[in-house]
Amino acid sequence: MSEALGPLKKYVPAEALPLLEPILKAYPLQLRITKPRKSKFGDYRLPVRKEPHRISINSNLNPYAFLITLLHEFAHLKAYADFGRKIKPHGPEWQNTFTQVCEPFFAAQIFPEKIAKALGQSLAKGHASSATSEALYRVLKEFDKPVEGITFVEDLPNGSFFTLGKKTLIKGPKSRKRYRCKNPHNQREYMVHPLAEVQPLNSLF
Repeated sequence: MSEALGPLKKYVPAEALPLLEPILKAYPLQLRITKPRKSKFGDYRLPVRKEPHRISINSNLNPYAFLITLLHEFAHLKAYADFGRKIKPHGPEWQNTFTQVCEPFFAAQIFPEKIAKALGQSLAKGHASSATSEALYRVLKEFDKPVEGITFVEDLPNGSFFTLGKKTLIKGPKSRKRYRCKNPHNQREYMVHPLAEVQPLNSLF
């Protein structure tokens, strides 16, 4: 196993490491494991000047969520490399590439059955990420380490005050897959995922 895989040992399932090696060697790539970010699990940056491709992944993801996020971001890299920079970030070129990138991991049965099923359904529907596929997101959350005191926005009654990151919001009704929540200070509206982890507040006033 190459040195490039060393930092990944604590973040992905051990049996996935041999399959990741050719991915990490395929292109000049800088992989960063970052502090948790509320707005995203990972990201991909195109190379600029003499810099390599750059991928960052949140450090707090469970091994399967980390692996899927890494494959998601690598699919961005490969899609841009194969089809050029003018493609849509989650267009058909990326969707087909993501499916192809995931295939060896399905074949090797890296994912538990329920994750493999949810991921397969997400790929078939063309979801842009695990966050946009609620079924996959819920299954992945089952593999998180238990944390006391976690509250999800879907568990709060409508009209509740809560904080999400640095924002204070009021929970509103559900619109399709997300809740319409409003900032009471500037009346700006935010669409919040049902499984967003929030801190309930008694009141602002």
